Amino acid sequence: MPNTLPPAIFLMGPTATGKTDLAIALCKELPCDIISVDSVMVYRGLDIGSAKPDAATLAAAPHRLIDICDPAKPFSAAQFRQRALEEINEILNRGRIPLLVGGTMLYFRALEQGLSVLPSSDPVVRVRLEAELAEQGLAHLHARLAQVDPEAAGRIHVNDPQRTLRALEVFELSGQPMSTFLQRDIDNDLPCRPIKIVLTPMDRALLHRRIEQRFQIMLEQGLMAEVEALYHRDDLHADLPSMRAVGYRQAWAHLDGQWDYDTMVEKGIIATRQFAKRQLTWLKHEPEEAAFRLSFEEKPEQILTQVLKYLAASAI
Repeated sequence: MPNTLPPAIFLMGPTATGKTDLAIALCKELPCDIISVDSVMVYRGLDIGSAKPDAATLAAAPHRLIDICDPAKPFSAAQFRQRALEEINEILNRGRIPLLVGGTMLYFRALEQGLSVLPSSDPVVRVRLEAELAEQGLAHLHARLAQVDPEAAGRIHVNDPQRTLRALEVFELSGQPMSTFLQRDIDNDLPCRPIKIVLTPMDRALLHRRIEQRFQIMLEQGLMAEVEALYHRDDLHADLPSMRAVGYRQAWAHLDGQWDYDTMVEKGIIATRQFAKRQLTWLKHEPEEAAFRLSFEEKPEQILTQVLKYLAASAI
C-alpha cells in the first residue's frame, strides 16, 4: 500500500558536503522548516567548531534543535527523538514540510527506527568501570567488550570511552549484550513519510581537502578562543560528550598541554576525516532504492535542480 503520510525530507551526508547550504536553498523553493540533526549543534556555546549557522543565516532560515542544551549536560539520542517528533508534529500541523538536516546518523536511525529500553545507569557499576579505565586503560576495556558483545565492540570506536563503558555497564547490569537491546525496536511509528537525500563524495580526496580547509577556516574564525572559554568553565571537563566532539577534543588537549598547536591542528583534521569515514559507513547501509544520492562536487544550482526534480517525483 502507498504511504499516505505527509512527507518529511531527510537531508543526510558526511561533514563538509554542503548540507546546510542546500537546506537553505530548499527553504526558498518549498514551504520547509529546518530541524537540525547534529549532536554538537544542540550545545550552547559550541558554535564555530560545529559549523553552526551564523545569526544572519538563522534569521533567514531558523533551525530547530540548535542551542537547546548546556554543554555540561549530556544529550542523548532518546532526547533528540522526543524533541524531533515534537517539532515534526508542530511543523506538519502548520501545513509545512519538516526538513531534517545533519550528519548525526545515530539520531536519524533513532528517529526512524525507534529506540530500545536499556537498563538505567548504575552509579556503583559506573564508578568501578571508570576506576578500571583509569588503571587498565581503554584498550583493555574495549577488548573485554569484544569478548562479551562483539557486535557492540565492532560498532564502538576503540577510542570512545563513553560508549565502551556504557556497553560494559549494560552487560553487567542485565547479563545481555547491548546489541540485543538495540534489536528490539519500540515506538518506531513516524508521523511522516521520510524522503531521503544523501550528499556523497565521488572523490574522497576532495572531501579530505574540504575538511582540511574548513578546519583551518574554523581556526581563523576563533575556534581556539571558543574552546578556551569552555575550558575555563568549572563545570566542564574533557570527558563530557560535548567536549569529546571532533575539534573540541583536540583543542582541549592542546590547552591541557598535551600537544603543541601544529599537532593539535593535524590531529583535528585527521579526527574529522575519520568522523566522515564513519558517517559514510553508516550511509552505505541505507538501501539504494530508499535514498536519492548525488555528489556534493556538482555546482550548487545543479544539485538544487536535481533535488527539486526528485522531490517533485516523490509527491512534494
